[in-house]
Amino acid sequence: MLWVLLGALILSACGVQSQEVPMFRANLARTGVFPSDGPTTLNDLVWKFKTDGEFVSSPAIVGGVVYVGSQDGRLYALDARTGQEKWKFKTDGKRISPPAIVGGVVYVGSQDGRLYALDARTGQEKWTFKTDGAVYSSPAIADGAVYFGSDDGRLYALDTGTGQEKWTFRTDGRVRSSPAIADGVVYVGSQDGRLYALDARTGQEKWTFKTDGAVYSSPASAGGLVYVGSGDGRLYALDARTGQEKWTFKTDGEFVSSPAVAGGMVYIGSWDGRLYALDAGTGQEKWRFKTDGKRISPPAIAGGVVYFGSSDGYLYAVR
Repeated sequence: MLWVLLGALILSACGVQSQEVPMFRANLARTGVFPSDGPTTLNDLVWKFKTDGEFVSSPAIVGGVVYVGSQDGRLYALDARTGQEKWKFKTDGKRISPPAIVGGVVYVGSQDGRLYALDARTGQEKWTFKTDGAVYSSPAIADGAVYFGSDDGRLYALDTGTGQEKWTFRTDGRVRSSPAIADGVVYVGSQDGRLYALDARTGQEKWTFKTDGAVYSSPASAGGLVYVGSGDGRLYALDARTGQEKWTFKTDGEFVSSPAVAGGMVYIGSWDGRLYALDAGTGQEKWRFKTDGKRISPPAIAGGVVYFGSSDGYLYAVR
């Protein structure tokens, strides 16, 4: 539920019609920087929408419609201003990945091992692609291809129009990290503990970097560096071209949360219950913020404010 509130609140200040967020982490580079100023005060509840399952998926907002998956196995399309249901789509799995919307099509993965392409206006299925594992990775769409990971250990690239496979890349662990794309390169983590950099057109490996823990975190690309967290409790900053380590930052908890990057700073939550703010170039800690929870959602940045949720049940806004 925290991630759903996070996306809706950040967009509410400037209006969802003019400020759209069509994918997880706001953009293909997965920097977590949203295109509007966020709210600085909490006012009355505007609306709420009940499903038969928890919300773990982050929402995407396009054309005044909120698209979000519930653990009842359904993807919902809701009017962003009223919360009224426009349509819903049922998959054969329980958990749904954060959706992405490009060109009037919603792309979303499911625990049933499929990636679905749906008409954004009607929810009608256009095509579906079956993998051999659950699909929790949020798809990234660029240059006519949709990229996503599966629990079968592969990263897939499909044709956006037909769902036909362009290429696939095999890792030695489940791929739940959501891929980031920058300058023709796809960056994705695997539970084999590695971050991979692949040619977006061919799937050929450009480099790989090994950590000492599983990589659930979705990488963020900014300023010639790639930032990614690991289950070893470290945040890594790597040269985007070579994969060479620039710096690393260690905490007392695992990194499952994805980093956000803006204004020369990197923000990331750890399973030690803290949000950390680091210098993006050096990794030097600038400040930290402690919550009473263990798990922190991926932070989002809007208008100089960092928004994030904690398992203590609170949504936080900090500067």
